[in-house]
Amino acid sequence: MTQTSFDLDADIVELTPFVPATETVPTIPLSELAFRGDAWLPDETARLRAAFIDDCTIEEIAAQLGRSRAAVATRIHDLGLRRNSRRAWSDWDDEEMARCYAHEPTATLAARLGRGVSALYARARLLGLSEPGSPPYSGWEDAQLRAGYAKGIPVAQIASLIGRAFTGVISRAAALGLRHACQPDDWSDAEMNRALELAATGSRYVAIAEVLVAEGFPARNSRSLGQRLRKLGYGRGWGRPWIAEEDALLRHAYATGASLTPLRERLGRTPHSIRWRAEALGLRGSHVRRDGFRQGPVWTAEEEARLRADYGKVPTRQIAEALGRGVRAVLYHANRMGLVHGFMRAFSADEDRAIRNAWTYGVSMVDVAQALGRDPAVIGKHAARLGCRFNDPARPTRGPKTRRANRPPVTLHSLLALDTAVPTGVDLPIAA
Repeated sequence: MTQTSFDLDADIVELTPFVPATETVPTIPLSELAFRGDAWLPDETARLRAAFIDDCTIEEIAAQLGRSRAAVATRIHDLGLRRNSRRAWSDWDDEEMARCYAHEPTATLAARLGRGVSALYARARLLGLSEPGSPPYSGWEDAQLRAGYAKGIPVAQIASLIGRAFTGVISRAAALGLRHACQPDDWSDAEMNRALELAATGSRYVAIAEVLVAEGFPARNSRSLGQRLRKLGYGRGWGRPWIAEEDALLRHAYATGASLTPLRERLGRTPHSIRWRAEALGLRGSHVRRDGFRQGPVWTAEEEARLRADYGKVPTRQIAEALGRGVRAVLYHANRMGLVHGFMRAFSADEDRAIRNAWTYGVSMVDVAQALGRDPAVIGKHAARLGCRFNDPARPTRGPKTRRANRPPVTLHSLLALDTAVPTGVDLPIAA
């Protein structure tokens, strides 16, 4: 399959064929050998290749050639054939996986089974198999590394192709002395000057690399381009300390209400860097846009007071509708104000005691929720953790069953007072 781009197609299982080299032996006069009946003839090898390309199973190929399955698998391994087979895995394949997966390199086992390395890793996960450690790199894996680095294939795709970790591939390439095609070390003065000119316009590194290729310069990835520009002294604000003069300009922009975009371009900073520094200097709110870079209307003091009073007690969607804002905007602003929702607030020891008293003396779960300022569903779940299930038929039902109009509301104090001695004939605060 012809490779036309840096992105590997899903059907590619190797970048270059690899057949292990045989050991050289001293030249000696050849003696006549008797013909072996199990020798592979050229015609048989050609038929095996054709059936393999047609995605026939190893069992089907063995039946066509009149050979055993092990003989066909060995011949496929010797020929270095690989494929992304769409055939189902047989019991023999799974048995071979379970027997050899933890003891030999995955690339070698994939060659014997006639499948891609990624297919073996996926099947091993389904079978619950694992490798005890990283096996040594095989000759086939080194060949794919060399071909991938020479063609400029992304390292992550090479790692996926041979079934190795990303960092392991980089380490192995360094040990082999390989240099990626997208990281050539032949930067010319013209290329560096042109890269600096494009970087000064604020273009992304990916776009700069594309422009350089279109102008006839070597193909490079964005990472190597960024590294080279930083070596030349160019930076976009990441990790560069703020100096006093920059802080003074930022304070002046907030004090005068000036636009921050020209300042960002002049300082060579990102919008995130500007926001972070303004936060560190305590400049939020002093700008003409009170909420800084945030979108939407400015929160008024009345809206914040209502949010503080209702948050965690009224459903957030109802709060958003009343304020004319989105649910996400209400959640974000509540978080900035340091508000904690009733669903998230931890239960105190007094609240746990109040819930136990309410369950013991038959107080309604709804009344308990109103007394504690929480949702009834939250009270029910937490009470179940405490061993007090309000919907349990065996729950005590002391006291009157209905609420009287003149009965005082339930409070945390009244619930805590329930564990004291209750005289006979005295009404409980609220009954179930």
